[in-house]
Amino acid sequence: MTDPMLWFANRGTGFVMLVLLTLATMLGVLSTARMSTPLWPRMLTQGLHRNVSLLAVTFLAAHVVTAVLDSFVDIRWWQAFVPFSGTYKPLWLGFGALALDLLVAVTATSVLRHRMSHRPWRAVHVLAYAAWGLGLIHGLGIGTDSATVWGAALTYGCLAAVFVAVLVRLGLLARSTVATR
Repeated sequence: MTDPMLWFANRGTGFVMLVLLTLATMLGVLSTARMSTPLWPRMLTQGLHRNVSLLAVTFLAAHVVTAVLDSFVDIRWWQAFVPFSGTYKPLWLGFGALALDLLVAVTATSVLRHRMSHRPWRAVHVLAYAAWGLGLIHGLGIGTDSATVWGAALTYGCLAAVFVAVLVRLGLLARSTVATR
């Protein structure tokens, strides 16, 4: 099925998903700081992280479905899950498939978190950072709008936002280490 609306939906879900995954990644990085204030309790950050992540996974599903349904570019359903098996831009599609696989693992373990001990859950959950980075690379390489001014600004803005969150987290970690000495 070839429909320009599928192509637009695929592009749109990709960019919305990038923003949502960036926000989820930032909230995840900052929630590990275990800090809270009376105006912003820790459970608010964690709840927002979970809900934004769930919304991002929903957009991820829509992104994959629209990519597979749009026959303008030949992407088979299994190529969305098997990294580097595609015929259309296999490297860039492969990064997206790898990111998808990692996010499926992170999502599955998050759903089963109450049945898992913390250490294995955390080991898998940390893969979300890799999934975010691979998704970003996927978008840069395969995205039709990644070379436009607005596409590049959004992509590099997301990269900068996560970088700033990591710097804030490291600063908070350094401050708490100094305070405990």
